[in-house]
Amino acid sequence: HAHDYRYFPDPDLLPLVLTEERIETIRQSLPELPDAKKQRFMEAYGLSAYDAGVLVAEQETSGFYEQVVTASGDAKLAANWVITELFGQLNAAGKSIGDSPVSAEALGKMIGLIKDGTISGRIAKDVFAEMVASGKDAEIIIEEKGLRQVSDTGAIEKVIDDVIAANQDKVAEYKSGKDKLFGFFVGQVMKASQGKANPGMVNDLLKAKLG
Repeated sequence: HAHDYRYFPDPDLLPLVLTEERIETIRQSLPELPDAKKQRFMEAYGLSAYDAGVLVAEQETSGFYEQVVTASGDAKLAANWVITELFGQLNAAGKSIGDSPVSAEALGKMIGLIKDGTISGRIAKDVFAEMVASGKDAEIIIEEKGLRQVSDTGAIEKVIDDVIAANQDKVAEYKSGKDKLFGFFVGQVMKASQGKANPGMVNDLLKAKLG
């Protein structure tokens, strides 16, 4: 009861009326809570509970990640690169994501280059390390170092022919049933092409050549 608390309305203060609309406006203006954001990341981006949890742990990290998604158009690749590669580099340097030498947009653009086949995932790790060290954009590094992925059938076939010619003994073993040697041939072709041959094309062309 009001009188138990010696409560008296202050005549100078208007009564506070909170309408549903007002409450909803306040709710909308509040920052998204980590649990709600984690759920959204899992549903909207198809992330695992673990990955989503790591990305929402800090406001700065979740914001950075969403910018990478926007720039790359691939939520899962973006999560892998932020959590594994970027965090790895930052931890080694003792830096926070706010001090990242690679911007979210630059990382997103590099992921886009993996998606469109400009560079392979393996080459991308070298490109990213160079981005961290130099601050240059991925496109510039790829052009300067000649890292563009080779997707030219003729060029890849020539490398495959050379590898097969140099490893006739292995070819005979493979054809006699040692299927596991296929990985050896893939490795040799990738090595000969300095990691630049399109891996999917290498697999398909090798299968056709080896029979």
